Amino acid sequence: MKKLMIILSAFFVLTAFTTVVSTWQNDDPHSQLGFTVTHLGIADVSGTFNDFDVAVKSSKPDFSDASIELTAKTASIDTRVEARNNHLKSADFFDAEKYPTLTFKSTSLKKSGKNQYKLTGDLSLHGVTKPVTMNLLYKGTVENPMSKKPTAGFQVTGTIKRSDFNVGPGFPAPMISDEVRIKADGEFIQNDGK
Repeated sequence: MKKLMIILSAFFVLTAFTTVVSTWQNDDPHSQLGFTVTHLGIADVSGTFNDFDVAVKSSKPDFSDASIELTAKTASIDTRVEARNNHLKSADFFDAEKYPTLTFKSTSLKKSGKNQYKLTGDLSLHGVTKPVTMNLLYKGTVENPMSKKPTAGFQVTGTIKRSDFNVGPGFPAPMISDEVRIKADGEFIQNDGK
């Protein structure tokens, strides 16, 4: 009996420290990875990367312990003008043939307000990896009426410098702004086999 009690006690102690980590994947039709630059100092031009995948892993319902990984195909860049898209894919900018993907992997997440976080991670782009910090807003979780699965919403905003990643070095800031504003919105479906 004493041996059974010890085994049961050990089981409950181990169970108390076991956390269930949920994985969430972006829902393509309801997710967008966008960016904006200023052209000639007078007009904003926006675009998107249309082929990307994001995985969010978290054990807490408010996602305060989340880790995030993103991979996007640089050749999927879309600014609604084919000639401009082709130029951006060239060696003048992203060199999509040599650097077919850009990646982001989070390293920390710090609360900055209600459902707001500072998301820091390593961005790898154009053969360069540097730490960047973005603002992450958790917009809530609902049950998707179509899939019947839990679905969470996030928005990421922030600014990076293209010069940090040697993107478009032949085009000075008065022509195309060095600062690139990022805005990503997405719905994420829990995909733990449920």
